[in-house]
Amino acid sequence: MSSDAGILIVGAGECGARAALSLRESGYRQAITLIGDEIHLPYERPPLSKQILLDATEPKLPAVLSDIVLAEHAIRHIGGASADAIDTSGKQLFFSDGRALPYDKLLLATGAVPRRLPNAPVSSRIVYLRTIDDALALRALVRADMHVAVLGGGFIGLEVAASARTRGAKITVIESQERILKRGVPEPIAETITALHQGNGVVVRCGVAVLGLEADEQGVDISLSDGDTISADMLVVGIGAQPRTELAARAGLAIDNGVAVSERLETSVHDIYAAGDCCSFPHPLYGGRRLRLEAWRNAQDQGILAAANLMGAARIYQAVPYFWSDQFDHTLQIAGLVDEGRTVVRRDLGDGALILFHLDDQQRLVAASGVGPGNKIAKDIKLSEMLIARRVIPPTEVLAGNANLKSLLPRAA
Repeated sequence: MSSDAGILIVGAGECGARAALSLRESGYRQAITLIGDEIHLPYERPPLSKQILLDATEPKLPAVLSDIVLAEHAIRHIGGASADAIDTSGKQLFFSDGRALPYDKLLLATGAVPRRLPNAPVSSRIVYLRTIDDALALRALVRADMHVAVLGGGFIGLEVAASARTRGAKITVIESQERILKRGVPEPIAETITALHQGNGVVVRCGVAVLGLEADEQGVDISLSDGDTISADMLVVGIGAQPRTELAARAGLAIDNGVAVSERLETSVHDIYAAGDCCSFPHPLYGGRRLRLEAWRNAQDQGILAAANLMGAARIYQAVPYFWSDQFDHTLQIAGLVDEGRTVVRRDLGDGALILFHLDDQQRLVAASGVGPGNKIAKDIKLSEMLIARRVIPPTEVLAGNANLKSLLPRAA
């Protein structure tokens, strides 16, 4: 294959866009083609459940790369294109319309899609949130005089609930687990978020499953496992996401809860890499445990590292996992993996803010989770992230007290 084929990036979200830009900024001189199935320029997704729904004026696309930046960096963007197959031996990418593009190296940054509710009727009043078009359609529907039901008490569902409630809508959150934020968020943090929502007038129903749905173009009736029926003007479904692996699977790449990659983000096929929400990777901080992370920071960082490795750097991805969410006037942040912890030490910061430090069997700090108004927890979470990366074993009395966590960093040197 001729070297002028360059690098193809399938997926024009945060991860793919950052990879393309990083390639150019690192001195890559050959062709870069960024391919997305949406017609829009690459954009950030976190604002979709927050600012896009809340803006008083018509919101703008939260673009990562503008037309000007794409042109200045000689990055070709192909939007509205569906990649259909990869010829791994001939190094060609085929599109559903019959077109084909050659590549020297290929990056899959295909992201994830919302899990669909099985057997749900087709109705404009049953909506999912993944794209800017989804967010704009939802924004147009939400009014102060309506009842919005949200199925799923995870990050997306709760962010939509908070945003719609701020706009004046009546909100009911339905969660089949015994509490919200069951996956990856400790119970004290979830209790604080539950109280925050309830204090803002959100009804939170946990431990109930949806048994049936009836919907038309005016509303939705939701039959619950406890015998209740909720009538709402619309239902927002936020029951998780699944990685987009179809293209990789058809090409024979290894799949393991996503496109399986090495610690250097290499797939099982030479010269093909994967990064972001679509891939699972072994993490050296957690004994090589294979992770798949759906987070803005991970998408950005893996895109940048994938770019370096596409150019031959052979770097290991070892960034501390980081998650954040805005709920009303509170911020929830998590650094590390809370389920790796065996001991939990609590630090109260005042104003209802708290940090939980999670220690493993060797008393090494493996995660820190917190919630509080504004930026109350931001400093401690950032310092915790640094301590986790340096594998610090901190004194529990320092964690529980008021001492500056920065004082622990020299011990990690």
